[in-house]
Amino acid sequence: MNATILHESRGRIRFQLQQKRMTLAQADLLEAWLQGKSWTRQVTVHERTRAVILYYEGDRQRVLNAIRQFSWQKAEQTVSVPAHSSRALNREFEEKLVGKILCKAASTLFLPPPLRIARILWHMIPFIGRGLRCLLHRTIKVELLDALSISISACRRDFSTAGMVMFLLEVGELLEEWTRKKSVEDLARSMSLNVDRVWLRTAQGEVLVPISQVQPGDAVIVRAGGIIPLDGLVLEGEITVNQASLTGESIPVPKHPGGAVYAGTVVEEGECVLEVKQASGQSRYDQIVQMIEQSEQMKSATESKAANLADKLVPYTLAGSLLDFALTRNAARALSVLMVDFSCALKLAMPLAVLSAMREASQSRITVKGGKFLEAVAAAENMEVTEEECEAEVSKLAEQYKLTPEQVKAAVSVDALKQDLLLQKASKLVVDEAKVGEAPKKEEAAEEKPKKTTRKKKTEEAAGEEQPAEEKPKRTRKKKTEESAEEPKAE
Repeated sequence: MNATILHESRGRIRFQLQQKRMTLAQADLLEAWLQGKSWTRQVTVHERTRAVILYYEGDRQRVLNAIRQFSWQKAEQTVSVPAHSSRALNREFEEKLVGKILCKAASTLFLPPPLRIARILWHMIPFIGRGLRCLLHRTIKVELLDALSISISACRRDFSTAGMVMFLLEVGELLEEWTRKKSVEDLARSMSLNVDRVWLRTAQGEVLVPISQVQPGDAVIVRAGGIIPLDGLVLEGEITVNQASLTGESIPVPKHPGGAVYAGTVVEEGECVLEVKQASGQSRYDQIVQMIEQSEQMKSATESKAANLADKLVPYTLAGSLLDFALTRNAARALSVLMVDFSCALKLAMPLAVLSAMREASQSRITVKGGKFLEAVAAAENMEVTEEECEAEVSKLAEQYKLTPEQVKAAVSVDALKQDLLLQKASKLVVDEAKVGEAPKKEEAAEEKPKKTTRKKKTEEAAGEEQPAEEKPKRTRKKKTEESAEEPKAE
């Protein structure tokens, strides 16, 4: 590879590749190749400028020789590139942001006033629509403040202010979406599998190949203790699989030929040949992203309080704007109060803090499925495992695997057993605390239902009381007819 050194210091080098352009895939490939080297501490690849910033340790000449011998063809065969990279996401939102700024500048500088006003009025429609929906639902939210500030500016024929407010709101929404998607992708990538190569069964025998080269229909060999890298079906062999990472099951599940296995699960016993059904990155990553999106719905009490507080601040902001106008009779000052609103920051900060905490936990190999579970763990002061609990777990394992307690103790260390029991206690505590938090909501909903059905019950009771009175005459008539029919027979 031909490159030019632009700047260099001790342990750091910045060089530029001598080629016309660099694609996103090439940037990911080069970054993955450099990160795989033992002397690399940190590396950043900029695909637009074809520049690489490398922090290294060790001999400088060794690093330069390795970079000089780099080739794209060899790297594609030896390096496994992540299936999902944030580089494409960053490029997409960077282009959107630059496009909005250029469009705003062009319309301000080059469009005549009538066309500029028409463009501003067209952009006002979605903002006014969201504000009207708030009024129809009888709620006072941030969208109503935005609609009021834009409408008042337009009514005062201050179209430049209305256009600038809408531009800032659109940029804020774009940055909010960008931040959220990037946080979710970074979290999903840190929780994804870090399997680079797999044993592929071919006509020539077993071959160790990068996981990116495996296609649906290939036969992959997985042995005891190994992670199943891809979704598939068991072709040969019988195994027991630990699926706790996906389903939460604590007991390993036996798998026979024809059984389905999933990426990320661990083979505890046995050896198998599985047929790949989905290529790398098509299933596991999507499951993780879906789990994260569901976890955002499992809001903690702090997140709910922040969201409620953000909505409660809106009436005070509106009242402050009206008070400012009443005291100063200046519409511009009243509009400035409407525009300075911090409820959006409250709504954005709490979910991002939870996602950041989940990412930190995933780096320590701990999977957290929602903010309320983090709060449940934080509420615990201390947890410990007693010797009686250890002995009970040893007896359980001995009975499960048909061994003696001494054999179990020889095979499993006491510290590892205590760690497992402690994790089980923590997970049970989290689930119990989450259920306790949901119980008051269910009780409130249950209390509301009888109130709605009291009238219905009263009418049913009234009908039930009247019904026997109506049925008595019918029964007496029936008896009379039976008696009258029996009299001729007796004669």
